[in-house]
Amino acid sequence: MVIGPSKPQRSVPITTRRGFLATTSAAGTLAALSAPAIVRGRNLNDKLNVAIIGCGGRGRSNMNSVASENIVALCDVSNSNLRQAALDHPQSRQVVDFRKLYDHANDFDAVVVSTSEHTHAFATLPALQLGKHVYCEKPLTHNIWEARVIRETAAKVKVATQMGIQIHAQDNYRRVVELIQSGAIGPVREAHVWVSRAWGWHASLDESQRHNDIVFVQERPAEVEQAPAGFDWELWLGPAPARPFHSVYVPGPKWYRWWDFGNGTMSDLGSHWIDLPFWALNLKHPTTIEASGPPPNAEIAPASMQVKYQYDARGDLPPVELTWYQGTNKPKLWEDKRIPQWDSAVLFVGDEGMVLSDYGKHVLLPEEKYADFVPPAETIPKSIGHHAEWIDACKSGRPTTCNFEYSGWLTEANHLGNVAYRTGKRLEWDAKSLRATNAPEADQFIRRTYRKGWELA
Repeated sequence: MVIGPSKPQRSVPITTRRGFLATTSAAGTLAALSAPAIVRGRNLNDKLNVAIIGCGGRGRSNMNSVASENIVALCDVSNSNLRQAALDHPQSRQVVDFRKLYDHANDFDAVVVSTSEHTHAFATLPALQLGKHVYCEKPLTHNIWEARVIRETAAKVKVATQMGIQIHAQDNYRRVVELIQSGAIGPVREAHVWVSRAWGWHASLDESQRHNDIVFVQERPAEVEQAPAGFDWELWLGPAPARPFHSVYVPGPKWYRWWDFGNGTMSDLGSHWIDLPFWALNLKHPTTIEASGPPPNAEIAPASMQVKYQYDARGDLPPVELTWYQGTNKPKLWEDKRIPQWDSAVLFVGDEGMVLSDYGKHVLLPEEKYADFVPPAETIPKSIGHHAEWIDACKSGRPTTCNFEYSGWLTEANHLGNVAYRTGKRLEWDAKSLRATNAPEADQFIRRTYRKGWELA
């Protein structure tokens, strides 16, 4: 029995089934006590004044998703992106350098950050420090230390935050979380997450993989190209190490597989797919992480690899092993054709059965065992929409479901997969001190040195 979208329900922000009653009963009181003055004094019918940092590609989509509010400022390193966005918002202030945008912080209440990954933290942190609400694209930051800084700062200032995991707002994930947390398949001790995307460095590259330059380019180009007119390459580089412009890096998503600018599929699609077990199993930080794949390339994230995380018991939940697979890697159950051959999916393995899910549907396995299964009551209400949830939180103080507390931990865990891969070691992770106790060489990937003129403080 494959289960798809379900019937609409009343919209009430909520995190998990286990916390449903406590959260809903206390939400109004907590919001009133903890929300900043800008929230407590706002009429819910008022429009927010929003600044957009990153107006092209994904940024334009995010801008359109908050266009119900007043778009008062636009920022992009590309003049063509700025001009295009200004056609829809001609009265907005237009700047190229987001650092200068904050010279006019009194003009806006909230910020939407859609830059490339390596500048997310640099665009987000000043907004938080100024008490602005922030929506930031995934992954939240470029490395683990940055994620910790952003998460802890957001916790102090108590503004509305949301990371762009749009799938989190869809019904299917909610139904799967309810199944897992209701005990439909018994205690879960294994979870497997796989995606078929293979953008990145290939140990060997055959003709079938040479379908676009996202896959084909295997090393840093030696030649230098002229940056397009009106595109500020130095500003785009920001805190990353200097290198000459080349069209293999921009526009997105080309940059996403280069270590200096992104973290490949692990941090990108991991934000979407690992979100489901993170939510359903109440995960936070792993204790050990080990990865396997081709020998690490110094420049480019891998196309195919896998990571195994061990999580300790959480309250009454048993320890769990979560494994991530990307590209050609798949779980043994999939390779043995013992489960449906979905290209990308999440598999929960419980003591009494399994749940297989993708973005829009899920199935309980073995299907014959669950043929007459009655799903648990729907306790996690329908989302009002991922962006709408954030806008509502900005005005009302109600919580979002992908706030920086939740998404900060998710981002740290995803980055740890790459750290384990790049060090080639099974990491023993001390989350409190932010270090792999058995691998000092991991420090360079946990926190990096920034280019002169760029500091995160």
